[in-house]
Amino acid sequence: MMKRLLLLVLIMAATAFFGELKMNPFGSQFRFSLGTCVYFFGLIWFRQLRPFETGVSVGLFLMLFRSLLDVTQHGGTFWSYLPDHLPSAVYYLLFASFLTLTNLRKRLDSPMLVGITGTLGDLVGNIGELLTRNALGADYVLGPNTVLVLLLFGALRSFFVVGLYNMLMIRQVRALGQQQQKQIDRLLLINSSLYEEGFYLQKSMLHIEEITRSSYELYKQLIEQEKRGQTAPALSRRALLIAEEVHELKKDSQRILAGLDKLIKQESLRDRMPLLHLNELVIGANAKYAEMLGKEIEFSTRTDINLGTTRIYPLLSILNNLTANAVEAIPHKGRVGLEVMLREGSIEWHVWDDGPGISADDSEYIYQPGYTTKYDSLGNPSTGIGLSHCQDLAAMLGGSLTLLQENGVTRFIMRMPTYELLSKEKGR
Repeated sequence: MMKRLLLLVLIMAATAFFGELKMNPFGSQFRFSLGTCVYFFGLIWFRQLRPFETGVSVGLFLMLFRSLLDVTQHGGTFWSYLPDHLPSAVYYLLFASFLTLTNLRKRLDSPMLVGITGTLGDLVGNIGELLTRNALGADYVLGPNTVLVLLLFGALRSFFVVGLYNMLMIRQVRALGQQQQKQIDRLLLINSSLYEEGFYLQKSMLHIEEITRSSYELYKQLIEQEKRGQTAPALSRRALLIAEEVHELKKDSQRILAGLDKLIKQESLRDRMPLLHLNELVIGANAKYAEMLGKEIEFSTRTDINLGTTRIYPLLSILNNLTANAVEAIPHKGRVGLEVMLREGSIEWHVWDDGPGISADDSEYIYQPGYTTKYDSLGNPSTGIGLSHCQDLAAMLGGSLTLLQENGVTRFIMRMPTYELLSKEKGR
């Protein structure tokens, strides 16, 4: 309620102020002013306000305001000026009534119809104002020329307001679209992380299944040895218990994996993404990561091919890992680049940085799980699974991951067959 009242006061004040920016075509109190534009814009922009109530309020306020203004400028009594400005109140009341009867607000998606309706409403209001002035003693001739002038000014004011309204709406929609795109990009990165965790969980389940099988084989061997009196019965029971516990762990992992799959499918934001957008998303996320680490890094991206892919999440996971590694490899200041190109039926991604590089000794072990050369400020090592994970995902996509170091640049090249990139992703 308070918000509506404030909006109403705002429209009344703005209409009164801009109403003084006027011209008097007939040399009398009748005027064309910008106040009408402000009034019309307020009626279509602020949906909380009722047009008829607004018209009554604005009309009464203007009649009182202009009468008071005449008293301060010309002297005389307040009441003597009220009849001069009563016709203006009639104008705003008729204009609002016309917009209410035509239900204009339900047609705001049609600018031409809004402009025509506003023009006719302005014409009705002006004719009503002139007739009221005639009734109060004026002598206006409502001939074709007068109506034509009223129609022309009404069209100019109405279509100006419609143009302004649509321009602001377009800006608003664009701002909303940009905000939604940022949210979609954020969710895509989250989904790629979920995909990554699911991929690891699936690999772990294969190991768990192998351990379960080995534990059960050990149990059978211990049973045979018990029959020959070579081992104590407690050992076989212990082996069976281990096998059962590992089997329960496998079932829990299957439930978690099923939940991750369901979540990723529910939150699937798009089936296809251009490679250009994919690269920009990776660079944007890692630019924020570099800023968080307090590093001055110049990022660059280049996409030489105009293709899209359905393999969004595995590619995001690989490129994010490689680019994050490049950011972490730079001590304080440097450059990081992400490039994609087409070569001999394959698509190549190049992720490079101008950091200190990888030593020849370390380059032999970088793809081994658990191997790392990165430590945090407390001396704790990182997990060392990033490059191993990237290599596994690249292999799953039918591609490869190689390291190239030359001219002070460390470059990881992911090569993938084009048909794999364009094929529809099925499962994992």
